[in-house]
Amino acid sequence: MTTPASKLLQPITVGPLELKNRIMFPPLTTGYEERDGSIGERSLAFYERLARGGVSYIVIGDVAPVMTASPTPKLATDAQIPTFKALADAVHKHGAKVALQLFHPEYDVPGVGRMVMGSMAAAKAAQEAKAAGDEETFAAKMAESNEIRKQAYAKLHHDMQHFVNEASVEQLTQIKEAIAASAARAQQAGIDAIEVHGDRLVGSLCSAILNQRTDEYGGSLDARMRFLLEVIAEIRERCGKDFIIDVRISGDEYTDGGLTLNDMIYVSRRLEKAGVDMIHVSGGTTIKRGSAIPAAGTKQASHADLSREIKKHVKIPVATVGRINEAWIAEELIEDGAADICMMGRANLCDAEFCNKAAAGNADEIRPCIGCLRCLNGIMFGKRISCTVNPDVEHDEAGYEPAAEAKNVLVVGAGPAGMEAAYIAAKRGHNVVLVDKQDEPGGEMRIAAVPPAKQELTRVIKYQYRRLAEAGVKCVFGTELTAEDIQRDYAGYEVVLAYGAEPIAPAFMQGFKQVMTADDLLGGKAFPGKKIVIVGGGTVGCETADYLAPLVNDLSPANRDVTVIEMTKTLAANEGGAGRAVLVTRILDKGVHVLTEAKLTGVTEDTISYEKDGEEHVIEGADTLVLALGYRPNTALADALAEAGFACHVLGDSKQCGNLRDAIEAGYKAACEL
Repeated sequence: MTTPASKLLQPITVGPLELKNRIMFPPLTTGYEERDGSIGERSLAFYERLARGGVSYIVIGDVAPVMTASPTPKLATDAQIPTFKALADAVHKHGAKVALQLFHPEYDVPGVGRMVMGSMAAAKAAQEAKAAGDEETFAAKMAESNEIRKQAYAKLHHDMQHFVNEASVEQLTQIKEAIAASAARAQQAGIDAIEVHGDRLVGSLCSAILNQRTDEYGGSLDARMRFLLEVIAEIRERCGKDFIIDVRISGDEYTDGGLTLNDMIYVSRRLEKAGVDMIHVSGGTTIKRGSAIPAAGTKQASHADLSREIKKHVKIPVATVGRINEAWIAEELIEDGAADICMMGRANLCDAEFCNKAAAGNADEIRPCIGCLRCLNGIMFGKRISCTVNPDVEHDEAGYEPAAEAKNVLVVGAGPAGMEAAYIAAKRGHNVVLVDKQDEPGGEMRIAAVPPAKQELTRVIKYQYRRLAEAGVKCVFGTELTAEDIQRDYAGYEVVLAYGAEPIAPAFMQGFKQVMTADDLLGGKAFPGKKIVIVGGGTVGCETADYLAPLVNDLSPANRDVTVIEMTKTLAANEGGAGRAVLVTRILDKGVHVLTEAKLTGVTEDTISYEKDGEEHVIEGADTLVLALGYRPNTALADALAEAGFACHVLGDSKQCGNLRDAIEAGYKAACEL
């Protein structure tokens, strides 16, 4: 158990800088920045919350030293310095230090920028012509704008693959100088350190796969890392010997032909000799676009083996990263010598008070990160950062206001939506009763936690339930309320219905000899045979297949034969990119038979028929049909109350079926409106 005496919470010296503990917030792009990339009020509030929460070192991710079109922070002009000074001042106020992770994208920024501006200019001219009634010029200029934009995207795509080899020495020199100039601006703003992003253009140049140059920047590893060392030297020249420089590297690219751990031990020693003050060890590859891609798998402290080995060969502090979501894990890594500092991004995103709660010995009060990668998935699609478990992230963590009038509130359903609604309502000052027909809290989350790699959801249940007692919510379990019960026993209450949904189970499928829903199977209410057909290849269907399929290289536990039938081209289409990749890879490795673009057409007692590629197929010998066709809201109680003229709030799956994030968000919003 982490205590104030734990090594994790003790200070550490990095160069001339002392950090108050060993917990660091790594470069995690937020999307909160202003349109010009400067630090606005939302960014400022986000990072100040982290500092106030106790983290010792915050790295602002993906700060560009040039004005790119990418939605990331930028420190490319002196005019942006004041906003970064405000950031430094806000973070320092709480005893934390702040660094900027500087990077240059792997494309010709000025060249692409000129094309984008040309497209915008043509579009503006088109609109002016239209306003003047000149439709011919309007059409011509719009066509010109679209063509230039098309060419810009084509150049961008080309450069992402080839700029590393096509950039001239003059261009590389200009980029190096731009990075150093940005570092000097950061120092002027009071920023404590610069992190050189050992990825993107820098990583592409270091890559043995992407870098095919034959000049002084290509060939041997020494030549490929030359640009990285020159960037460090240029920053040191501009900012002096006492300004902190750290570098984030991939300890192993996990790719055939990519950089290996042995390579990166050598790189790390060269970085130390070059005057770098700290090394952050991640893992992944620069292949295809120069962007770090997490290694497959979801194990905790996923890159600790790399940092442990690199740490043996350098004297400067080494940080590790990768699924470190609990204080005890970080504590063990520090004590075990795997790292000097732990980068804990998603854990601190999920609960900005993570460090303070850990220091107080209140681990049970920390909002649990479940590793769903919603935060990452949003950023990858150009959205602002968000969190499944913490709705405050999307509401600026402004909090909720006390209720103007204390009310009696009944919440029906102790799933994630109901528990969130009950807690927030109680914290706002309402008197809340929570009733559920099950004997335990959790609702559908209890079933969702059954498949492999989903057990972290139980931590959410425990966290939400523990908070109810703290907030004074009265919980009644094992009681199913009818409309008459509510009208009789809870007259005068504000009623919130959050009792969930029901699985879709078409009648024609019931003719097979053994039919069950995925919910009943995962909930232990039904037991499958040996040859199983799952209808529906969404997340639930794939997770059910993962649960049922034999363990890899060990058929003894079940020796089951599992087939998934999915109408669309894609399995687990609503799952986030990285999570989907891991899930689908796992079921394929387990030998699950997958039939996409296939439609179930009929069943008899002994056969299952489906259509694929215009042909009818029959599965014989199956003994179990599992339905994973989605859910429909259970509206019976809401309809009965409405018919009786009893007003109520319906939320979560009771209103519209969604995911865990949707449920918690709905509960939060409903409670804020009571």
